[in-house]
Amino acid sequence: MLPFVLSAVFGSMLVEASLARRNERTQRARGGIEPRGDVYALMRVAYPGLFLAMILEGAHLGTPPGVLFAAGAALFVAAKLLKWWAIQSLGSAWTFRIIVVPGAPLVTMGPYRYVAHPNYLAVTGEFVAVALMTGARLTGPIALLLFGTLMLRRIAVEKRTLESRSGL
Repeated sequence: MLPFVLSAVFGSMLVEASLARRNERTQRARGGIEPRGDVYALMRVAYPGLFLAMILEGAHLGTPPGVLFAAGAALFVAAKLLKWWAIQSLGSAWTFRIIVVPGAPLVTMGPYRYVAHPNYLAVTGEFVAVALMTGARLTGPIALLLFGTLMLRRIAVEKRTLESRSGL
């Protein structure tokens, strides 16, 4: 089961990283700028590292009960569907970095009609899902707490940036 989790987590991460890099180039070519104070440098290490920590804990503890694995797998799929809905709604504006193109309209379609930060909600779901699938009782909550703190800091930067839309 853990090889499935490893490939699902890191395989999807590679696909998302490739798309994010392409979109970053597009956003910069459109005049996009990044605000100061982003925690991207930390997130870029913490995101894969915390998933790896949970997977390693799971390898050490052994496979969790089938019902926990199944619940985690279902949550992982739901989180990925939400994330890809957000990605599709943002189009080329979706990146790992905060890059704002001056004058670009705020996206209010798709999941953004209902939730201000659906991508971060999806990432939270990914962390909970992997903790369930791996049985990571120690690293799961720690990963969620650490990455959740980074996401809250990032949301504050995004909010400030989107509200100002100038003077970045």
